[in-house]
Amino acid sequence: MRVRVGLAVTVLTACQGQVGDPTGALAPGQPPPGPDTRADGGVAPDPTAPFVAAEQVARRLSQAELDQTLRDVLGDDQRPAVRWLAEDEFSPYDNDYTLQVASENLIASLEVLAADVADRAMADVARRDRLIPCRPSGPGDEACLRQFVESIGPKLLRRPLELNEADPYVALISYATENAPDVPHDFYTAAGLVLRAFLQDPEVLYRIEVGTPAAMPGIVQLNPYELATRMSYLIWGSSPDDALYADAAAGVLDSAAGRRTAAARMFEDDRAKAQLHRFHAQWLGYRAIPHSAELVRAFNAETSALLDKVIFEDQASYTELFRSPETWVDGMLAAHYGLPAPSGAAGWVPYGAGQGRAGILSHGSVMAAFSKFTDTSPTQRGIFIRTRLMCLPILRPPPTVVADQPPGNADETCKKARYQAHVEIESCANCHNQMDPIGWGLEQFDIAGRLRTHDEGLPECVIDGQGALPGGGPFSGPADLAQKLLDTEQIQKCVVQQYATFALGRVPAIGERNYLNQLYGDFQAQQYRFGDWILSYVASEPFGLKREGN
Repeated sequence: MRVRVGLAVTVLTACQGQVGDPTGALAPGQPPPGPDTRADGGVAPDPTAPFVAAEQVARRLSQAELDQTLRDVLGDDQRPAVRWLAEDEFSPYDNDYTLQVASENLIASLEVLAADVADRAMADVARRDRLIPCRPSGPGDEACLRQFVESIGPKLLRRPLELNEADPYVALISYATENAPDVPHDFYTAAGLVLRAFLQDPEVLYRIEVGTPAAMPGIVQLNPYELATRMSYLIWGSSPDDALYADAAAGVLDSAAGRRTAAARMFEDDRAKAQLHRFHAQWLGYRAIPHSAELVRAFNAETSALLDKVIFEDQASYTELFRSPETWVDGMLAAHYGLPAPSGAAGWVPYGAGQGRAGILSHGSVMAAFSKFTDTSPTQRGIFIRTRLMCLPILRPPPTVVADQPPGNADETCKKARYQAHVEIESCANCHNQMDPIGWGLEQFDIAGRLRTHDEGLPECVIDGQGALPGGGPFSGPADLAQKLLDTEQIQKCVVQQYATFALGRVPAIGERNYLNQLYGDFQAQQYRFGDWILSYVASEPFGLKREGN
């Protein structure tokens, strides 16, 4: 055990600090530097050069990925990573490896997590018997422990065990027969220690891609098991299943057609739906919103139903996610929105004319994101639209502006009047003119997505609901806004960049701009069918390659 933990300490501390950013990636909200300059001041790769492979380094599993791995491999549904490990930093995605920091606290927490998971697995007789493929003949049944190691090891390490790699784990059988007073020892003591050791192995916690050198210097080809792992964590947010391991062993994943077929099978699993729900919740900011549990459940059901309908059931153009003239509600949510009640307990109902609603931007889940305290903020909503749906940066305020103490007359009753200082003071207007006009066009919808005509509790403060996209003209309401963004292809292009960020575990680098253009061309070729585009992405040649990091 000390040897295994020592190895974990060595590897993890080697990754101490932020994992490297040698490609000069753009930070969220950072304006692009000049064409020949990296974000860190160095020389950038030529953005017009043919794209071969994205740079990748070791990526630690997020809390969600680790919990889903433990659920799928060990049958543990208690979310131990959420319980024992520090929360991930969101940027907006939880798998951004440039923010992952190894520390002594992480290693100590992993040791506690490993003990907790292993002890509960051995205490649950039914689950223990499913994990161990043999019945031990006694405490010292080394052959049975070896079967357990050779069965569970490849699933946790996500690759076949190497020659003699099982031996150190099998040696833990000595703890099953140790004669120590007042300490119970049996076969399952050793089996539990095997689990503890595996769960502290860096290859379990990190996705480590070694591959084999390709024809081009600095480029490696992923081996079949690394490909299976890359596919499974992208599509499921979890480890490969037996069928995907079988595909890897048979060489199926070596070809584009084989990867596409395997990915299509994976898309039929509910885990694919859950993973795309997670991506959208992080992208559109509704992973945590300030409402009651009942309302949050209803919002999530509404948004998940639309995602499933557009992407999985109808396999329609992704633009329908923003254009849909109807929404999924139960009776409570229909009354909340002022919509007609569904015919059954829940179902699709039309938005109707005159509400300015359409698609996901009308959902209470999205409307609740980027709020401020208990009310909407035109500035925050403008930031949301500009950065998340248009993928445009927000200019930093001048150094003379104290952003934590915004100007304005707090004595003004109406919100519009309070925000007027943002446009009257030149140093503020430069930034706020990028954001506030967008937010005003959504102001007729409150923090819970309900229509309103005036400020909260202030009927004298009438809301006109008129907004404007800088350079894009006036609009009113989410339906009008969505149509303008779709007409200019800003949403379609931005979701490609957002999904690439999610897939790579970092913001695409300057030298990968042409890759984003290539991905967008593929998205267009798939007629904006999101699921088909992901299958095309997995089948592409760059998906199976990696540029070595510095």
